[in-house]
Amino acid sequence: MNPKVNNRIALIGCPMDMGASMRGCRLGPEAIRLAGLKTRLEKIGYQVIDQGDVNTTNAYGHHKDRENLNHLDLVKEANENLYKKVHEVMDLGQFPLILGGDHSIAIGSIKAILDHYEDLGVIWFDAHGDINTTDTSPSGNIHGMPVATLMGHGSSQLIDIGQKDHFLKKEHIVYIGSRDLDFGERKIMRDLGVKVFTMHEVDALGIQEVMKQALDYLRERTEHIHVSFDMDILDPEVAPGTGTKVPGGMAYREAHLCLESVAQSNSLVSCEFVEVNPILDHENKTAETAVALAGSLLGEWLI
Repeated sequence: MNPKVNNRIALIGCPMDMGASMRGCRLGPEAIRLAGLKTRLEKIGYQVIDQGDVNTTNAYGHHKDRENLNHLDLVKEANENLYKKVHEVMDLGQFPLILGGDHSIAIGSIKAILDHYEDLGVIWFDAHGDINTTDTSPSGNIHGMPVATLMGHGSSQLIDIGQKDHFLKKEHIVYIGSRDLDFGERKIMRDLGVKVFTMHEVDALGIQEVMKQALDYLRERTEHIHVSFDMDILDPEVAPGTGTKVPGGMAYREAHLCLESVAQSNSLVSCEFVEVNPILDHENKTAETAVALAGSLLGEWLI
């Protein structure tokens, strides 16, 4: 990304964690702000407009729903509000940078971006697949369902969030760093033929080659890329403040190289950083890492 391409960034917080079973990432947007995101982006050369947080309603505890859609009403409300806000800033010609919140917020954000870029490509940095449906999810947590929903699969109650005309094409998403996939997710991914680079490929090929292949794959299909970055893609030693930690994740420098590669593609049109849980963190380390990574994604170079 280059400030000359679009020098106006809109920060949008979605402080909602009802898509997960563990509480705390509702505090993520404020933790990321306190870690200095706005100042860091302004130093790169951007005009940063903090749009504040969309309205969300969070509860305490965890309720298992009989229809395998836990806390549906609260998740739907937050995503509908996020959808409207992302639409609003994009209509104003601003670049949306969304701060989560759990990963279910990608339903609202990406649905809005798809209205502006029907050919949108998505790079999904995540330890998990997030492509479950109500039929396959072992937990019923909606933060494990956004990709399926965005493709038009699963419950109509989720699919009906936001616009209902433009869905994410299966050939327009690339997973990077997957290492914890549910049995049902593996089948869905195989059946759809989704492009996946697991941590096995990262180890075997090296992160530079993985990103080259991923970007070449998307470049053949689209000119516009959204980055959805779940902090649990990182090894827990790098990002302890996230709710679904899985050992064996990406190293700090590997993550920076990934996002620097996306920046150099000049195809980035939007992004989100999700699943920062300050309750589980050490001295706001995970939020500070998110800020540093956002800098790399948006063109912060040493020289």
